[in-house]
Amino acid sequence: MNDVSLKSVGIVDVEFGAGVTVVEPSNLYGCTIADGVFVGPFVEIQKDVSVGARTRVQSHAFICEKTYIGENCFIGHGVVFINDRFATGGPARGNQALWQETRIGSNVSIGSNATILPVSICDDVVIGAGAVVTRSITEPGIYAGNPARKIRALA
Repeated sequence: MNDVSLKSVGIVDVEFGAGVTVVEPSNLYGCTIADGVFVGPFVEIQKDVSVGARTRVQSHAFICEKTYIGENCFIGHGVVFINDRFATGGPARGNQALWQETRIGSNVSIGSNATILPVSICDDVVIGAGAVVTRSITEPGIYAGNPARKIRALA
């Protein structure tokens, strides 16, 4: 095994609130997980991420650095958060100065396989499955599509 670097999946340097459930295997490091959060299997939550109380993160989600999620949220299966907009025409390649943050309000539900670019999403929003959120959302409602657009108000 010449020139092979093996990395273990695990939970390292995480600040947990009370009553948290993490289903392994999951990869959590350098993040803050508030009270009553559920994290499903095959989830990665990177450093400098905070997940608010009573939020559920379903399997196969990827939450990158500089992502902040409010309380009572639902992150569906396979949701991906992105912090690099490829501003230079390609990946930042470790140049974290090019990374941008994502802020998710409270009571936000994000459907399976949605992709969330560096944006802000206000409270009380539903993002449809498979949506691609490319712009900040400042008005509660239901959003879907690529790019995600408001399709109606919440009932």
